[in-house]
Amino acid sequence: MGIEKRRSTLSVLFYIKRQKLLKNGEAPVCMRITVDKRKAEIVIKRSVPAELWNQAKECSKGKDRNSQELNHYINSVRAKVLQIHRELEIDNKVVTADIIRDRYYGRDKVQYTLLEVYADHNKKCRALIGKEYTESTVTKFETSINRLREFIRFRYHKDDLYLNELDGQFIRDFEYWLKTSIGCQNNSALKHLKNLKKVIRIALANEWMKKDPFYGIHFRIDEVNVEFLSKDELERLMDKDFEIKRLEQVRDVFAFCCFTGMAFADVQQLNKEHLVKDNEGNLWIRKARQKTGQMCNIPIISPARKLIDKYSRQPDCIAKNVLLPVLSNQKMNAYLKEIADICGIQKRLTTHVARHTAATVVFLANEVSMENVAKILGHSNIRMTQHYAKVLDTSILRDMGNVERNFSKR
Repeated sequence: MGIEKRRSTLSVLFYIKRQKLLKNGEAPVCMRITVDKRKAEIVIKRSVPAELWNQAKECSKGKDRNSQELNHYINSVRAKVLQIHRELEIDNKVVTADIIRDRYYGRDKVQYTLLEVYADHNKKCRALIGKEYTESTVTKFETSINRLREFIRFRYHKDDLYLNELDGQFIRDFEYWLKTSIGCQNNSALKHLKNLKKVIRIALANEWMKKDPFYGIHFRIDEVNVEFLSKDELERLMDKDFEIKRLEQVRDVFAFCCFTGMAFADVQQLNKEHLVKDNEGNLWIRKARQKTGQMCNIPIISPARKLIDKYSRQPDCIAKNVLLPVLSNQKMNAYLKEIADICGIQKRLTTHVARHTAATVVFLANEVSMENVAKILGHSNIRMTQHYAKVLDTSILRDMGNVERNFSKR
């Protein structure tokens, strides 16, 4: 069932400012418009002797001609405000006190809505796929806007909100909703908020909104310990004979990523053009990372080369001009779970586990320097590589070897 749009509540109040009398000694008449508890005030350019004002009836109690004209004008202003409100609702537009005030004054500014700006951002990003963005990144933006649309309907019973309606409470409520109603973990919720913040920055830069709703709000990213395979588990995986062809192929792609450190999106696009031989006949993979554009230089060790040779004449690979038969990420992860069960590996296998395994067990555990691991993984700095570099017990023992030798003589 669709969510029925809740009608906005409107209140119009006329009053006088007794403490701010005009030069003629009369009090200015003002109008306060309240929509969903948010207010806007209008000075209607009329005045009345303070002693003649009847606040209960919101009019002058005088019987003279000036009082009658004032009361008639107040009624016409009230009717105009009610008409503006009705037109906005009929047109299914966002209704706020500020919007009614601006339309009353005839100064309707072009006001952008959140989802309107977000959709335009996503449209431009989609047009730049292959140049600045990847398909997966744009898909994440589209998932985020869908979550935001759900939240606005759930929380405000509206289809959209104007940018200037956003505040810090909106951001905090969105975060809470993501975690409670959608079930996002902290880091997953922060990804949606990060995407939203990117759109807000665009709006602020274009002066489409006055205040940054993220101002003063700080988020904490939880440290995540991603699994990686031990050397024994990797060998067990490689030695396993699979009767089902698709499982064998998924295992081979996963293993290739373990021996090269390539991300799923990059190995999916890998073809012969990315293979380069140096002067000594060594085979390298030279390819820009799809995610960052950073160039990867990966020497192909013998286990990875055997896998390339294995599928060099595979019909699907030839037809698609790729080196390996890579399925979708979703299917890969589903089959990897099945493979883990078959191999007795008590870990949650995903395509990204292969990249962690490469950095930790294949490279760093075999004394490849952090700097070279960063180059292989296509990282712009070592700090990014340290996220993957898990400290192994074997490497600790190796580094403590000198300590053992020096103190064992005592």
